[in-house]
Amino acid sequence: MTDVRVGFRRISPLAVLPAYQSELAAGMDLHAAIEADVVVEPGAIALIPLGFAVELPPGYEGQVRPRSGLATRHGVTVPNSPGTVDADYRGEMKVALINLGPAAFTVTPSMRIAQLVVAPVARVNWNEVRELSETARGGGGFGSTGR
Repeated sequence: MTDVRVGFRRISPLAVLPAYQSELAAGMDLHAAIEADVVVEPGAIALIPLGFAVELPPGYEGQVRPRSGLATRHGVTVPNSPGTVDADYRGEMKVALINLGPAAFTVTPSMRIAQLVVAPVARVNWNEVRELSETARGGGGFGSTGR
């Protein structure tokens, strides 16, 4: 594993430093920095502040992902999953949550609402060609492998 140093600037006293919940966890839990409950009705999207900003090093991104427990138990997920935090973004981090479940869902202060994975980013240099190499799959699209 590689240690990556990320700057953390607290914007709200309600902010909780993201943390890994187990030794080999890939993602750090993100906590709602809210003073009062936020109710997310079925089909609705709520933007939940985290109360901090980050400084990711060049060559890295933050991936905001759903928490599996919220998704499987309540149908609450991140609609733009994974949400991308670019290395040059310095504003407050927030998480968009969508309620795909049948009942209203309540986000409470300091609740763990998502997770953050910090990952390296490849920068692409496009090489326009006349032909692409042949593969067994070829141009087969969605569902073409039969799985």
